[in-house]
Amino acid sequence: MPLASYATPFARLALANITREYPNSPAHLVTSAEEDVRPSTLHPAFYGAYDWHSSVHMHWLLVRVLRRHGATPALAGTAAFTEVLDRHLTPDALAVEAAYLLARPSFERPYGWAWLVALAAECRAYGGAAGARWSEALAPAVAAVDRLLADWLPKATYPVRHGNHPNSAFAFGLLLDAGELSATTTEAVRERLLTWFADDHDAPAHWEPSGQDFLSPALSEADAMRRVLDGERFARWLDRFLPALRSGAPCPLLDVPVVSDHADPQIGHLLGLALSRAAALRSIAGALPAGPVRGRLAEAADAHLAAGLPAVERGDFTTDHWLATFAVLALDVPDPGEA
Repeated sequence: MPLASYATPFARLALANITREYPNSPAHLVTSAEEDVRPSTLHPAFYGAYDWHSSVHMHWLLVRVLRRHGATPALAGTAAFTEVLDRHLTPDALAVEAAYLLARPSFERPYGWAWLVALAAECRAYGGAAGARWSEALAPAVAAVDRLLADWLPKATYPVRHGNHPNSAFAFGLLLDAGELSATTTEAVRERLLTWFADDHDAPAHWEPSGQDFLSPALSEADAMRRVLDGERFARWLDRFLPALRSGAPCPLLDVPVVSDHADPQIGHLLGLALSRAAALRSIAGALPAGPVRGRLAEAADAHLAAGLPAVERGDFTTDHWLATFAVLALDVPDPGEA
């Protein structure tokens, strides 16, 4: 299932979201009756798509699709997409966003931080004059995240392991993939992952999923650890962490989640779980040698992707404002069954 098949509808969906100011759920503490709390005032770049982190990663989605397919027949109307990005990703708008982050050190930590850094990396990879403009404009916000991470990591004694936005492993994986942080902060992220997770074993996979997960705690952790352990060390770690994979025993992480109500905003998170699991399963499988474990993971990834993709564009804002991003994460990982 190549991304090219979805390039135009996903780009249009991203565009509609990042330019839609309402409905909006700002995670903003109001300090006075005189405060202007309009989303576009607080966040001149990232005011759309219901909440800040969704706006950031829907910008990422648009740049990713443009980078991958903007010069191909798979994507129509690229001028409209780049015009909106030029309007949002300006030095003035991003200076406001950077100042907002620095003034509120726990805002969107670490999920939104990671997506902002991923967006900057995607703009840099896009290249050309436009990519250079956008990545340069984003530089102060990335520097703000770097500074905030450097201040917070020494205090982050314990990881957050549940399957929602504060999940530590998922965000740290995005941060490492982006390659936009300073060398010192990057090393601190890697060290924290190893400190938190290197000795983990016998993950309670039977506890998953929780009722409103869009991330798998166990698979997010494993996917983060493949980024900091080499191939053989990672394979040994995974055998300890999820021994059912090697033994062939049933593993609930490989079963597609049941979604009883697609329109319920919290139950609907499980649609995203199918897609984020697909991405993690593919990535983990790709880090393993050929064999039964890799085969089980690849087969489960295909089943999760097939279950999640039909829900991405339904005309329901509760899911349309975010699911396509997770679909692209899964679609962009090479199918380990074809490797």
